[in-house]
Amino acid sequence: MESHFVVALAFLAVGIMGGHAGGPPPEMYWKRVLPNSPMPKAVKDSLQFATGATVNEGNNGLEIITGKPGRKTQITAGKGVATVSKDPRGKAVFVGVHPGYTPGFIYNYAANETQLHDNPNTAFFFLEKDLTPGTKINFHLAKSDNRAIFLPRVVSESIPFSSEKLPEILKELSVSPGSGEAKSIEQTIRECEAKGVAGEEKYCATSLESMVDFAVSKLGRNVEAVSTDVKKETRVGKYTVSGERKMAGGDEVVICHKQNYAYAVFYCHLTKSSVAYAVTLMGADETKVTVMAVCHADTSTWNPRHVAFQVLKITPGTLPVCHFLPEDHIVWVAK
Repeated sequence: MESHFVVALAFLAVGIMGGHAGGPPPEMYWKRVLPNSPMPKAVKDSLQFATGATVNEGNNGLEIITGKPGRKTQITAGKGVATVSKDPRGKAVFVGVHPGYTPGFIYNYAANETQLHDNPNTAFFFLEKDLTPGTKINFHLAKSDNRAIFLPRVVSESIPFSSEKLPEILKELSVSPGSGEAKSIEQTIRECEAKGVAGEEKYCATSLESMVDFAVSKLGRNVEAVSTDVKKETRVGKYTVSGERKMAGGDEVVICHKQNYAYAVFYCHLTKSSVAYAVTLMGADETKVTVMAVCHADTSTWNPRHVAFQVLKITPGTLPVCHFLPEDHIVWVAK
């Protein structure tokens, strides 16, 4: 069963002001480094709770103030870590956690039979030939419940992020050892620490600033970041491909997948021999959705038991493997 836990760090994602040093807010960093690159919805969603709030540092910790009379939240902090239970609008902030689930976007991961049958994301994978207009595709795009938000880099870098420091991490995040939440946190960290496949350059970004820096270091500053944005509520069923647009950038893309964690962490990797597409799908009710997809031409170094090969009934290094991107994932291409 899906479990949830209250984010222990939610409001440190706002621009920290006053006596708490740390540089510009994350969204200002984006505008400074990427002035000509619009911010995709996946990034905006991970910043949404930062809007309209400021942070003051006092004797009892950090105080979040929204600018509305009488509307403030007191939190206690240690090493830049805060414990909160509600956002400035009075709503609890949760992150969807799926203990034991490893996404198919990690190429050296082998899926077992249970995961093949239980995982709706198996419908994310398809062959490049399926992008031909008129092709019928079984499409499943569950609305993401991962509401983890970005912390400013100065804060995220003050928090341990390694398997060796797991007990300290759980203590600071107020997570009980052995709980589903603890297992999810540990799994994310271990996936980040695991070695990538040959030719893959991977990095887990624990802040928006570090994600921007990684993408820029691989593709340059003249980049475009895009994400899937589906407004349609019914996201499961048969769809027909009505068109596709190949993104710029040649055969190198950086993909950042949002992880299950107490604050926003993105598993980013540079993949070569890969092409990004904006795919338009038509539903039975003739409503259109545009979904981001990436096709990988060279899968020769992927795990032979990867979910894509089992679903598509192919072997590594034979045909290009494509997959859709959920709403909270980001693809970067050079313009």
